[in-house]
Amino acid sequence: MKNIQIIDGAENCVYDIYAATEEEFNLLFKEKTNIAFAEDISNLENPKALEEAFTKLWSRPVLKKNVQGIHGTIFYGLNEKKAYYPTLRDEEAINPDGSYLRINRVRFN
Repeated sequence: MKNIQIIDGAENCVYDIYAATEEEFNLLFKEKTNIAFAEDISNLENPKALEEAFTKLWSRPVLKKNVQGIHGTIFYGLNEKKAYYPTLRDEEAINPDGSYLRINRVRFN
């Protein structure tokens, strides 16, 4: 299972984490990425598979104290964050000037 953190634009967002199967994860995230935006996911070709994946995902919350890594992040209502994640890879997040957000950036292999 892979853990996905949900970050919502709501002021009371609690950044929950859910367990996804490999198949569900691959449906929600483009190849070799770990950042997704809900508005882009909803444009996928198979809405029935997407609905089924989210139904299953929501049924598998993971307590943060039990999390063994976060494998992906989905942003809801935060399209302004896209500018920081042009490659949809957390490790390659950038500032508006194009410099990397992390000084000791780890490359994704």
